[in-house]
Amino acid sequence: MKISATIRFHKSALWQILLLGSLGFSQHAFAHGFAGDRFFPATISTDDPFAASEWSFPTILYTRQPGSPPTKSIDFSSDLSILVLPKVALTLSDGYQWQKAAGQNSQTGFNNFSANLLYEFFENDAHEAILSIGLTSEFGGTGTRSIGSSSFSTLTPILYFGKGLGDLPETLNILRPLAVTGEFGLSIPARSANRSVTFNPSDQQTQVTSTPNPDVFQWGFAVEYSLIYLQEHVKDIGLRPPFDRMIPLVEFSLSAPVDRHGGTTTGTINAGVIWSGKYCQFGVEAVLPVNQHTGFNPGVVGQLHFYLDDILPKLFSKPLL
Repeated sequence: MKISATIRFHKSALWQILLLGSLGFSQHAFAHGFAGDRFFPATISTDDPFAASEWSFPTILYTRQPGSPPTKSIDFSSDLSILVLPKVALTLSDGYQWQKAAGQNSQTGFNNFSANLLYEFFENDAHEAILSIGLTSEFGGTGTRSIGSSSFSTLTPILYFGKGLGDLPETLNILRPLAVTGEFGLSIPARSANRSVTFNPSDQQTQVTSTPNPDVFQWGFAVEYSLIYLQEHVKDIGLRPPFDRMIPLVEFSLSAPVDRHGGTTTGTINAGVIWSGKYCQFGVEAVLPVNQHTGFNPGVVGQLHFYLDDILPKLFSKPLL
């Protein structure tokens, strides 16, 4: 990327965050994101399969979108998840964007508001496996049109999964810290096409144009190598803070229109690391386009994520209803 973005944190403030997250930590001191001995972090670019009370604030994404001219974009977003029923979580999401195309004035505005309901229906602790289903609704017209927020709503049924490799034999100890999480969804628009009407006064003709809104298959997965799991359940190799709480990972986030001549597959591959403590986690990833339709330049995303059910267990560890 010719224009790069760096998320800077004051060094002392970062260490205070790491210290806060580490204080009082002990193995299995909390239940957030666990299947057996496996702790699954809240991934940044794809959703994890757990129903829990948590808060991502902020998530900051910098990209350079393709076009003529290309557009620099910074997206500030937040997700709030609340456990409303046993194994059922409601997530509310919104964001604010800044966009700047070369030679043009900047555009700012809100993304469409969205809500997700997730039900965690299967968990196998011995095999570190979990399955969930969910439904996401994006409410069209709640965002700002000038930054590209759609005027129509979408519904997206989703299947989530997570699997740790801790059940492998000890002869494969090097692989046991590995885990995979992912999701498969189909985004269904409430409107099959957008129609616009223009009037040409020179020939007194009215022209109607139609832009299709295809159904979009969305899928993604994250491959994680947990140094936490390595230290605690495989072999203590002597890592010290903050490295003993790190989880390097690679996330794949892709989408492909499936009808109405909607175009081709787009997406990103995001490589980075998550640091997780008792009360919060911090992650940063490089964002790499998968093809020229997605773009030509890498970006960066960072997220601070709070475990509400561990910060205030009396309030958030039990379902609201």
